[in-house]
Amino acid sequence: MLYPESAWEPGVHRTAVIGAGVVWQDPVAIGPYAVLGRGVRLGKNVRIGAGAVLGDGVELGDEVQLLPHVVCYSGTVVGSRVILHAGVRLGSDGFGYVPGKSGEMPRKIPQVGRCIIGDDVEIGANTTIDRGSVDDTVVGPGTKIDNLVQIGHNCRIGARCLIAGQAGIAGSTHVEDDVFLAGQAGLADHVTIGRGARVTVQGGVIGDIAPGATVSGYPARTHREFLRAQGALYRLAHIVDDLEALVRGTDEPQP
Repeated sequence: MLYPESAWEPGVHRTAVIGAGVVWQDPVAIGPYAVLGRGVRLGKNVRIGAGAVLGDGVELGDEVQLLPHVVCYSGTVVGSRVILHAGVRLGSDGFGYVPGKSGEMPRKIPQVGRCIIGDDVEIGANTTIDRGSVDDTVVGPGTKIDNLVQIGHNCRIGARCLIAGQAGIAGSTHVEDDVFLAGQAGLADHVTIGRGARVTVQGGVIGDIAPGATVSGYPARTHREFLRAQGALYRLAHIVDDLEALVRGTDEPQP
């Protein structure tokens, strides 16, 4: 009631481009200038916004909503009841390069995995999720992802996770079920975040996090340790004053 949905008209807009072998189940709504590649498969009640692009072989489940200008690269698989907000990019190449010798260009590693999105996922505007290099990149069912999040290749995101804006997850990281990542949290590659763990705002994770733990800061440590360290940091100026007074041989710290 407070945020009424815009009306979607069933049918295919006359400016949409539909590739060979595309299959859908009515009703479907495909908006202006949308592009569907060869062999795309759509479930029931799928809504595709203006300017969205689905590469060859993309699969969408039932009741999926793609807002304007969403791009799903070839081979991407999206479950049912998924919402992809404007500008989402799924299945782009991961950052895979081999450094060259001195003076040589880095060599690109082919990215041949897929991007798979589970049921009941919602992904915010301008978020990007890379395809896998060999294995698939997977987002589990019920996970909710905010705007401007980056998820690297081969990552496995569990079920019911909450990932806030500008979080970044480097390649091959495993985020288990029910994890919360606050805004601008950063996860290094090849780490595991245990089930139910929480990473607070701007937390920088460079190693595995135990299930149920809450971590903060960089490098991330337990939240209690982080608070103690921050408290000590704010007392440093007074400690320095006291040390300087001792060096001068007086008990009175200087202003």
